[in-house]
Amino acid sequence: QVQLVQSGGGSVQAGGSLILSCVASGYTACMGWFRQASGKERERIATISRGGSTDYADGVKDRFTISRDNAKNAVYLQMSGLKPEDTAMYYCAARSVWMPNCPSSPSTYGSWGQGTQVTVSS
Repeated sequence: QVQLVQSGGGSVQAGGSLILSCVASGYTACMGWFRQASGKERERIATISRGGSTDYADGVKDRFTISRDNAKNAVYLQMSGLKPEDTAMYYCAARSVWMPNCPSSPSTYGSWGQGTQVTVSS
C-alpha cells in the first residue's frame, strides 16, 4: 500500500474557498477525495484516474475540482462556494490496481490519508 499525506483544510466562511493536497509515496491508478460528516457514512466527493478522467458527486460537481500531478504523485481538491453542509473530515484515497473507471465506493480504496477537517461557518 502506498502512504498518503494530506495538507490543507481548515475553517472558512460560507462562500469561501479551500484547497486540499495529498501526496502519495508511490504509484497510484485511481485517486479520490472522500468526506465523512459527524454521524454519517464516508462518501465519495470526486475521483480521478491516472489518465485524468474525473467523476464527481452530484452535490459538488459545480463547486469542486479534482486534479492530479502524476510526476509528483499528488492529487488536489479545489473547493469553492463552500457551504456549511460541506463541513466534514476530508480524506484522500488511492488504489493501485487499475480499473476502467475509478470506483466510488470507499471500500475499493486500499490507501487512505490521515484526514483533514474542513469547517464551513454560516
